[in-house]
Amino acid sequence: MLEKLKNTFSLFVKKTLTEKKMDEAINDLKLLLVSNDVAMDTADEICNKIIDSFKGEQIGRLTSTKKMVFDTLKDVITGILTPENEVDLLDEIKKKSKKNEPYVIVFIGVNGTGKTTTMAKIAYFLKKNGFSIVAAASDTFRAAAIEQLSYHMNNVGIRVIKHSYKSDPASVAYDAIEHAKAKNIDVVLIDSAGRQVSDKNLMIEIQKICRIAQPDLKILIADSLAGNDALYQAREFDKHVGIDANILTKLDADARGGAALSISFETKKPLLFIGVGQNYEDLIPFDRDFFISSILDIS
Repeated sequence: MLEKLKNTFSLFVKKTLTEKKMDEAINDLKLLLVSNDVAMDTADEICNKIIDSFKGEQIGRLTSTKKMVFDTLKDVITGILTPENEVDLLDEIKKKSKKNEPYVIVFIGVNGTGKTTTMAKIAYFLKKNGFSIVAAASDTFRAAAIEQLSYHMNNVGIRVIKHSYKSDPASVAYDAIEHAKAKNIDVVLIDSAGRQVSDKNLMIEIQKICRIAQPDLKILIADSLAGNDALYQAREFDKHVGIDANILTKLDADARGGAALSISFETKKPLLFIGVGQNYEDLIPFDRDFFISSILDIS
């Protein structure tokens, strides 16, 4: 799934080793990054840092040049994928549980990103790790959203707190949290509506949910196939609601891998999981070191 991004960096290294000037190689790299779903701002950051690192450096033997390029790429990508604050989800839930309080997670993202399915995957993951969970059907806007969430949560054995359509989404979240407190449930997973990020009512609605629920974590669900649109969504949600972490879906499809760099660069927040299939177990913790080694496995 990362082969295209790996080829991008491989081509750049080979071109750098055969050029006396890096200008052409850098321009080619930028075009290749953008064509592989890396947002323009992120591509600019990568290229500018490479240029800066080579200022004043004497290009010597090919082997030393290759190592210099490789080390620079690794440093730049590591910096982009290193968030301002790490999140150890299981540890954070345990800490909250010791206080006899439920850990509250709100899921945000536009329709079509796989948000509801990802919620069920998270529920499956947490249940496997010994936690009790309840879900809140706070998307009371989209037709069949409550049924869809109920279907998936029923499959993984999780109760859903729900009201009727058009009811107040924040009140559903509130009831789910109160239920969790009364039943000593460890985690509350709150769904939210996923209309377009330009919809002011959507942002006001999610802001109200967060104000009432006081979530411990706000997770953006982003589609790895969405390209620059995923970056725009991240920017808008972070500006209006605030994002604490990200999950990238559909990396099993024809994803080029660039969205992971773009989302991390834009939000400066950790990428917790990646979705790699349709089954509930097809959600794996994001491994930064593995990701970097995969795209920089340059021979």
